[in-house]
Amino acid sequence: MNWDQIEGNWKQFKGEVKEKWGKLTDDDLDLISGKKDKMIGKLQEKYGIAQNEAEAQLKKFQEQNRT
Repeated sequence: MNWDQIEGNWKQFKGEVKEKWGKLTDDDLDLISGKKDKMIGKLQEKYGIAQNEAEAQLKKFQEQNRT
C-alpha cells in the first residue's frame, strides 16, 4: 500500500498506527492527518530516533499493510 492510500484512509489507519507506536497520542494523530512528513517528525520526536530510522519503520508499516 502506498502512502497516498494510507493518507486517504487515515481514520481507518489511526488505530493501527497507535497500536504500533503507542507513544503517539490522539492529538498527535490528529495533527499528523496522514501526512508522511509529519509522521516522520513525530516518530523522531517521541521515540528519539533518526529520520532514516523513522522512514524505515514507516516503510515496514506500509509493507505490512498491503491489503
